[in-house]
Amino acid sequence: MKILFTASESVPFIKTGGLADVVGALAPVLAKEGHDVRVVIPLFSAIPKEWVDKMEHVTDFEVQLGWRRQYCGIEALKKDGVTWYFIDNKFYFGRPYVYGMGGDEYERFGFFCRSVLNMLPLIDFQPDVIHAHDWQSGMVPALLKIQYAHLPFYAGIKTLFTIHNLQYQGIFGIREVQDVLGLGDSLWTDDKLECYGCANFMKAALVYSDLITTVSPSYSEEIQTAYYGERLDGLLRARKHELFGVLNGIDMADYNPATDKNIAANYSPEDLAGKAACKKALQESLGLEVRSDVPIIGMVGRLSNQKGLDLVDYIIADIMRQDVQLVVLGMGEGRYFNLFSWAEGEYKGRVAARFTMDHALAHQIYAGCDLFLMPSQFEPCGLSQMIAMRYGTLPIVRETGGLRDTVLSYNEDTGDGNGFSFFNYNAHDMLHTIERAIGYYKQEPETWKLLQHRGMTGDYSWDHSAGEYLRLYEKLFEEKQPLEEKDEEPNPVVVDI
Repeated sequence: MKILFTASESVPFIKTGGLADVVGALAPVLAKEGHDVRVVIPLFSAIPKEWVDKMEHVTDFEVQLGWRRQYCGIEALKKDGVTWYFIDNKFYFGRPYVYGMGGDEYERFGFFCRSVLNMLPLIDFQPDVIHAHDWQSGMVPALLKIQYAHLPFYAGIKTLFTIHNLQYQGIFGIREVQDVLGLGDSLWTDDKLECYGCANFMKAALVYSDLITTVSPSYSEEIQTAYYGERLDGLLRARKHELFGVLNGIDMADYNPATDKNIAANYSPEDLAGKAACKKALQESLGLEVRSDVPIIGMVGRLSNQKGLDLVDYIIADIMRQDVQLVVLGMGEGRYFNLFSWAEGEYKGRVAARFTMDHALAHQIYAGCDLFLMPSQFEPCGLSQMIAMRYGTLPIVRETGGLRDTVLSYNEDTGDGNGFSFFNYNAHDMLHTIERAIGYYKQEPETWKLLQHRGMTGDYSWDHSAGEYLRLYEKLFEEKQPLEEKDEEPNPVVVDI
């Protein structure tokens, strides 16, 4: 199959969150299966020069955005069997940030979506499926259906849209989006593009995509309820037969304690000696008391309410009354910067907080900690809990979304489980679960080693998930007549809308 991914970020080029990990890992796995997979992202100024220097100029053209005509360059490079395209426009993507505060985000990513569709005939690539990711690509399926599908080149292209986080929808004024994308008044009804009096890039994708996926089975069910649905639950229930949950994977080669060059010592499920060395090195580097007998609880991720940090705020004194150490790495809300800065001073030698994005330190925390705390209010998938288990660090999670799908709380009666979890979004339920986990660490070392081994030997690869996506791509064509064989070299179509 010919598959085009459209996304706002992808490793190893640019990353602000899990979206980049998914796009950067899934595309090469599909390519290894023999499919022609290509990915297109914006050419942000934050993309390292080492990658920019490897890019080749493919073509350039002008994109019509209302009364504007904007330059669009297409740069490309090949890596891991995938062709990566980069949309070049310095005005939109040459800024010192990836995502702004909303002032003209509709125009930046409206330009991106329009450019993706306009470039296809010019780069001589006619995909079977466009797989769009999150709201920044949300207008690709909508524009395709509304403005492009009548053209022969685009008529047979199907779309699949993946929701990575329903909370971020790309909500803007209708007139502004109309001005940029030329979408007539008749489209702004509640069954099409209008959403509570606004334009909504996410809703546009949910209405016009042929199929919709989320990044875990549980999240696909949760977002059909009012509590998790972010005011789109009615639409998602209406499309429940086209909505599927496909669990994310992780890069098993990058996150491998046996070969990881970022950690102090390598280790494996059969020989955990190196994990003790990683723990000692982490304590030394962060200024913690060097003790082998104290459990270290780690947290890596965005500092926000979504991640359950308000629960941590409520009972942090109770947590620290236990004989534990706490390590936090992340960036986010000032409230939590203040919380963990205070805790670092209040519990000297027992709490360490680093407010940055540090890939190497994240690896060292996964390897050096004993427990990983992830009490999310909601979690579409979550990668950190899988990475932690890969490093023999047992997760403590709330049973929601992908956390529920990947972490099974240890059951002493049956012996099943690979971590610890709690159901209610309640600080004292979380505290009880932390105390339970500490009890097993200190009093039942054999059970602890069993759970570590289960976590480290679990299959978190993309292989299964890639197969699920391929089945969904094929499903797009199931009820149609067999596709006519496409010309080897389709006639270029110049689109100027």
